Amino acid sequence: MDLVITETWYLVLSAVLFAIGAFGLLTRRNPLVMFMCVELMLNAVNLTFVAFSTALGDLAGQTAVFFVLVVAAAEVVVGLSIVVALQRRRPEATADDFAEMRG
Repeated sequence: MDLVITETWYLVLSAVLFAIGAFGLLTRRNPLVMFMCVELMLNAVNLTFVAFSTALGDLAGQTAVFFVLVVAAAEVVVGLSIVVALQRRRPEATADDFAEMRG
């Protein structure tokens, strides 16, 4: 029995990864875990872009992945610096504590 992996398998995997990330983002209160869930969702979208790019024989999807990775890297740099600053002040801080950072 030969198992042929088509684009459908990648799209299903991408949907599952995105759902796991969305569920984690909505249910967790730890800011670091929330960042990991957002990154998981972005990687699921990247997988979808690559799957469609391969299916269509076009490089536009892979170009979009490059830009998504750049935005994700910028988000991590800025977001993690804020999270680390907050965690140093209060090690038990949750996402609700970010409201106190308004100045």
